[in-house]
Amino acid sequence: MLSLVVIATGGAKAGAVSQSSRTSCTGTLSAPGLLSGTYSGDVTIKGYCVVDGGPTLVRGDLTLATGSALNATYALNDVAGSGTTSLTVKGDVTVGSGATLAMGCEPNYSPCSDDPNAGTGGTLSGQNDVSSDVTANGALGVIIHDSYIKGDVRQIGGGGGLSCAPPSSGVFALLESPVFSDYEDNTISGDFQVTGVHSCWIGALRNSVKGDLTYANSSFGDPDASEVVSNVVSGDLSCTGNSPVVQYGDSDGTPNRAHEASGECSFTAEQPNPAPSGPLTPITVKK
Repeated sequence: MLSLVVIATGGAKAGAVSQSSRTSCTGTLSAPGLLSGTYSGDVTIKGYCVVDGGPTLVRGDLTLATGSALNATYALNDVAGSGTTSLTVKGDVTVGSGATLAMGCEPNYSPCSDDPNAGTGGTLSGQNDVSSDVTANGALGVIIHDSYIKGDVRQIGGGGGLSCAPPSSGVFALLESPVFSDYEDNTISGDFQVTGVHSCWIGALRNSVKGDLTYANSSFGDPDASEVVSNVVSGDLSCTGNSPVVQYGDSDGTPNRAHEASGECSFTAEQPNPAPSGPLTPITVKK
């Protein structure tokens, strides 16, 4: 498993969102914009913004413009100095081309950006709720942990290419991390689809999917990628055309549970757990 890291603000104090229009949040990596409070309509992220100022409610859609980034991996209200932070979106979340969404955090797997115990695994969790769909077309990266999405989740195309070297600019350069996408410990009421993504690494672990899960035609530079295990899928699970194929890697995972399963995730598919020399273990078992 790729070492998961949080997206910090680089020590800069977050700037304020324009409260006059309540339609956009703008910022840079050195001076992030602050998405905080209640927004009566749609909101667009331009540049780099953080959710770190208490409960944040977007009553419309939330859109990440081309090349932008949103860090919603905070648990505390660091602006006020007390209280908690959360993100609730009543409409859709759309992640544009080259944009990066980091939403949700949890101990051990992806500690919160402001967890004082992050270095030893952390103790805090973020609270994030999307009432409709999360859709990413050509996004650079999508990292969602411990969140509740009441519609579909779709990541189509995009990624940072097969290199696992940290890029020279942008949010992943700030992290000193290769580009990756990851979905862990989420509840998804609709379908979950990842297709045509080309990046360093991807994982989908311990998610509860009420619809179908489709993972197809994606390739990654890290041979440890494609850790699509430990999920509970109420519908059908289909995995085809991926490189590497779906595997356990070093995830310490368990077989997926699904109503029906096919391809790399079929009931007859087996992989070493852990890779590369652990006992052959079914990728999926009947739910």
